[in-house]
Parts: sequence; structure tokens; C-alpha cells
Amino acid sequence: MPTKVIFDTDPGVDDAAALLFLNACRTVDLVGITTVFGNADIDTVTRNALYLKRRFGIDAPVARGAGRALEAEPSPPPVHVHGRNGLGDMLLEIEDLPGPDPRPAHRFIIDLVRQQEGQISIVAVGRLTNLAMALAEAPDIAGLVKEVVVMGGAFGLAGPNGNVTPVAEANIIGDPHAADIVFGTEWPVTAVGLDVTRQVVMGPASLDRLAVGGEAARFIVESTRGYRHYHMRFGVDGFYVHDSSAAAFVVDRSLFQTRRGPIRVATQGVAAGQTVQMDRMTPYPPGAWDAAPDQDVAVSVDALGVRQLILDTLSCSS
Repeated sequence: MPTKVIFDTDPGVDDAAALLFLNACRTVDLVGITTVFGNADIDTVTRNALYLKRRFGIDAPVARGAGRALEAEPSPPPVHVHGRNGLGDMLLEIEDLPGPDPRPAHRFIIDLVRQQEGQISIVAVGRLTNLAMALAEAPDIAGLVKEVVVMGGAFGLAGPNGNVTPVAEANIIGDPHAADIVFGTEWPVTAVGLDVTRQVVMGPASLDRLAVGGEAARFIVESTRGYRHYHMRFGVDGFYVHDSSAAAFVVDRSLFQTRRGPIRVATQGVAAGQTVQMDRMTPYPPGAWDAAPDQDVAVSVDALGVRQLILDTLSCSS
């Protein structure tokens, strides 16, 4: 039976690639798309999701989500990464787009999780504000979801740590209070962070294969041109596969290894946005970690396997 997925996203060129991958995957039933501010403002990312829905015939409804963090001060969108329109400044035909679902994203999530108890996987590749709002309004959904997979965090397990500050990854620092709530709730969360996503790279050979694929594959090549230019500063010939790696975890978790332990997020100061997982094997005095539930963090990845999964899936799509 296909995995039912709500994709919580802020498209974003890498978000768009992950959405097209999930939509093309035969083992995934994409039941909803919820938007959140991040790679662009909420109006822009919602428009982008509706544009992708229409252009690629995606059946899933789109629900507009949070436009700002729970408590953190807003920061300008990363136009140097995703362009001013969020999709690499491609020319978009945005006339006569379909409308969004009338429910706000957090209410949409609540309704679908309650209606399909134990069946919904939430794949969150943006700020975690929608999920935190859903938990605040309906705490019972924590016991009803199948799993929550987050593209976010940096745990310092494989070289460099954060990508916004030395310790913070963009999705987490964008709303650290929401992230601390999501990781601190008793529901099954897996963080697929920079420690593994930086190991998966779409390089020239992969891009050449996408360029002769279907419309979705060619769109990814075109929309990531500026994104690839941004990655040159890191010495990467291509781009890191951040969001699609989290999507791949839902499709084939055997490609990843994880470790368990409580996760907390720093919400203020110089370390704001830092994600830290406690080692249960080390004895500590009583503190703020004691009541935190164990969650999973991806610690290693079969990078070739993830890349091959994504390429094979997109190559089979029209």
C-alpha cells in the first residue's frame, strides 16, 4: 500500500524537486501539500506550490500555512539562493492558477491526520511552524500520525555543522521555538539534517540524465541553475540534495542509518537554532532533557543509493 504523505514545504527550488520526486514515486500517495514561509514569503511559496500543482498535474490539495515564526523575528528570504520568485527566477505562467484549500495548513494537517489515523507520514522540509500550530490546537494528533520526517538540523556528525550560523541550519533557525516543540513532542520524528544531506550531490552526470528525462526532470535542471551557482562557493559541482533526501527516507529508509535520543533546540543567543541530541549512554545530572522523548537522527546515508532512487523515479515520470 502506498505511503500517504503530507508534504509541508516552502518552494524553493530544492523543495520543488522533492515535490516532483514524491509525486512521481509509485509507492507514495501524496494526499496534501502545506506551505510555510521560508525560501520566500508565504504568498510566493503558496503561489509556487499552486503553480507546480497545475503544471505537473498534481492531485493533492494545497493549503496555505504560516507566514511568520511563532516568536522569532522575521528575516529576509534567501533570494541569493532561490531567486526572487523562489523558483530560480524562472519565467512562470501564473495566470488562472487553482485556488488553495480553504483551511489553514495547520487545520488541514489536523483534519487529515484524524481522518486517516495511523496512516499519514508528514514530510516537513521548511520551518516547522505549521506542525507546532497543529500540535497546539490538537495535541491528540501526536498519537495519530504514522511518522514525521524533518529536513532540518545540523548535529555535527560529519564535518561542518550549520549553514546559516556555525551551529544552525536554515529551517530550524527560521523558527527555533517551533522546532523545539516538534522534536519535544511524544510522536515519531526523524531528522534528516545537513550531516547526511550534504553527502548526497546531484553532479554533472546526474544533471545530464535529468536533462533528457521527462518534463519534471527537465524542470529541475532548469530551475536549479542559480542554485548550482550558489553551491560553487562550497566547491560543489552541482547541488546538495537536501529536501529530496528527506523525501527519499520515507520511500526507502534502508538507505539511512539513524540513532535515537532526545533532541532539543536552542531558541536564543549565539547558538539559536542549534540542534543537539542527547546521548542516553552518558549519565547527566537532572535537567531540561529528562522529559524529552527519544527521536531519530540520520547519521549516515547511502548517497549513491539515494541519488539513484531519485534519478530512477524521475526518469520514469512524464
